[in-house]
Amino acid sequence: MTRPTIAITMGDASGIGPEVIMKALSRADVQDLCRPLVVGDAERLRTAGRIVGSPLKVNALARAEAARFAPDTVECLDLDIIPKDHPFGEISTLSGEGAYRFIEKAVEVVQAGQADGICTAPLSKEALHAAGHRFPGHTELLAALTGTPEVSMMLVSPKLRVIHVTTHIGLIDAIARIEPGLVERVIGRAHETLVKAGIAEPRIGVCGINPHAGENGLFGRGEEAEKIAPAVEACRARGWDVRGPLPADTLFFLAARGDYDIVVAMYHDQGHGPIKVLGLESGVNITVGLPVIRTSVDHGTAFDIAGRGIADEGSMVEALRQAVDLAPRRAAA
Repeated sequence: MTRPTIAITMGDASGIGPEVIMKALSRADVQDLCRPLVVGDAERLRTAGRIVGSPLKVNALARAEAARFAPDTVECLDLDIIPKDHPFGEISTLSGEGAYRFIEKAVEVVQAGQADGICTAPLSKEALHAAGHRFPGHTELLAALTGTPEVSMMLVSPKLRVIHVTTHIGLIDAIARIEPGLVERVIGRAHETLVKAGIAEPRIGVCGINPHAGENGLFGRGEEAEKIAPAVEACRARGWDVRGPLPADTLFFLAARGDYDIVVAMYHDQGHGPIKVLGLESGVNITVGLPVIRTSVDHGTAFDIAGRGIADEGSMVEALRQAVDLAPRRAAA
């Protein structure tokens, strides 16, 4: 079997994306892992390469099929929209437009069969919005570009997997949106993803919303019984190992210890907090439910250190590993 081709989007050109890409692709283990095709701006990658001291050349491509994947070269499908003197570390409408177009092109490349998955460097939501693209983030943008009505965000670290029922909305709105059908579909996506990853009978723990998962109505207004418990029972009726609603603080401890294969979190911070405490550098974001494979670093644009060559590439390397693990395999030519 041949190495899968992974389309790596450059993200926000003013952030650390170009640097962590050049650092990651300079590693021999990454070159052995996949055939990386960066979708972005070739000149920006060259600048980032000089900043981080990468020995790699950057080959600007007009067409994805022209990539040759030489070990000393970064293949870049070059959209050529970032000026050479474009500053690092600043929110920019141009960077926001670039981030959008890099994603748009990567989706085209995968849908055309020229790549097997997408791995995304971070974008700035503020810059994206300034450019007129009103999406909360990568997850929702990719759903729109692929015509997918509903997807879920999964975060993966070496000790913990978390999938979210809601993500980029306010807490009050999140609680209003949670309902049994949505919770059941998210549990289903978690189960399907883990089975495909080789876990035949995933152990799934489902968080409550309130402290102590409501403690039988003592806290909250019965949200656990109304919104979550029916979904858990429906999934258990399928023969799945699903437990909940459980107190989130205890559940995350048990999952990190190895008692559960994945946690279903009800809202953004409930799931993101534990993952980032366990190790931001090694976290990976996976969009579940898309018709294309998509993984991402689990950190932001880090404008405060962009352009200084000190950003850690660990999350990018792990995101590429996850993309390779999930990507379909092709027979060697």
